[in-house]
Amino acid sequence: MKCHYAGWTDTGKVRAVNQDAYYIDPQGRFFIVADGMGGHAGGQEASQIATQTIQTYLDTHWQSDSASPELLNNAFLAANDAIVQDQQDHPERADMGTTAVAILFRDADQPWCGNIGDSRLYRMRDQVLEQISHDQTWVAQAVANQLLTPEDARIHPWRHILSQCLGRADLIDIEIIPVDVQPGDYLLLCSDGLTEELSDEQIAASLQSLKECETTTKELVEAAKAEGGRDNITVVVVAVDSDR
Repeated sequence: MKCHYAGWTDTGKVRAVNQDAYYIDPQGRFFIVADGMGGHAGGQEASQIATQTIQTYLDTHWQSDSASPELLNNAFLAANDAIVQDQQDHPERADMGTTAVAILFRDADQPWCGNIGDSRLYRMRDQVLEQISHDQTWVAQAVANQLLTPEDARIHPWRHILSQCLGRADLIDIEIIPVDVQPGDYLLLCSDGLTEELSDEQIAASLQSLKECETTTKELVEAAKAEGGRDNITVVVVAVDSDR
């Protein structure tokens, strides 16, 4: 599946350190965004360990007999193990963790998404933006249980409380889901530094402007900074079977 793609990350206007990380496979086979937490060094370290470990695992096992969902799940588990090991080796980083979202183009017609935490995968199709990944947060569960409205969830003081992240010995499960992709679709991977500042409608408007991927990534980051830029902001845009 032919894709064009670009990524951009920015510290934002408030934070002193960028604890986000992303990776774009040079062959366009997979894309990863991670958002670390746990203090300056810890957050940076966790997101970098996650992206590097997932990348290395996928590269090393790409030709294995493992089905793509299993391959992606195992890559996330390897990242979790690597972060837990680093916590043990460096007790000062014992509280660090990270979100991670990735999309894998390994099978001819069936991409797969892996997700843990609240970084997101969106798809833009026919000018309509849809969130594909599911936030693993307290407020997302409250919305699912009809205890909160989506509007209330955006401003709830507990909206940053994760129910799952990488860097936990008691990790339960990782969301691995198939992604329906067609030529002309746009995929957006991002940290919550984007979605905290911009509504889905604002994100959709930028993607609908039909600019090339690199321009769109930078435009989205600058738009989030213009709205406050209170967190690190990371964006990866993938145009599927497109000349952009």
